[in-house]
Amino acid sequence: MTNKYNEWSMLLLRLILGITFFAHGLQKISGFDGIAQFFGSLGLPPFLPYFVTAIETGGGLFLLLGFLTRLAAAGISAVMLGAIFTVKLDKGFIGGYESEVMLLAVAIALIISGSHLFALDNIWQKKSSAK
Repeated sequence: MTNKYNEWSMLLLRLILGITFFAHGLQKISGFDGIAQFFGSLGLPPFLPYFVTAIETGGGLFLLLGFLTRLAAAGISAVMLGAIFTVKLDKGFIGGYESEVMLLAVAIALIISGSHLFALDNIWQKKSSAK
């Protein structure tokens, strides 16, 4: 038996994380030249801004839909770890990487728990288990 409060709380986390990253991804798309220059100024490989933008935009959308939830959350976790260790770590926790740690924690919770309510993953699971 599932706990209905757990189902709803995980849905809320999935939707908020999805909205957050979808919005960040769209923002990166609209200012991509600046993002690419910023990544370059950090000495990061030239493919990385494309990769991060795709993960944020696609991963955010996938989380909103509840599609490949664990994979999307894993990608977002990787992006947050990258942000912490390349840009934020030297700024300290407060005023530095506190937000990234919180987003990382939510993503890890979704990796562990999966999609829950109102998710395309559930439709896919039902179809594959019916075979």
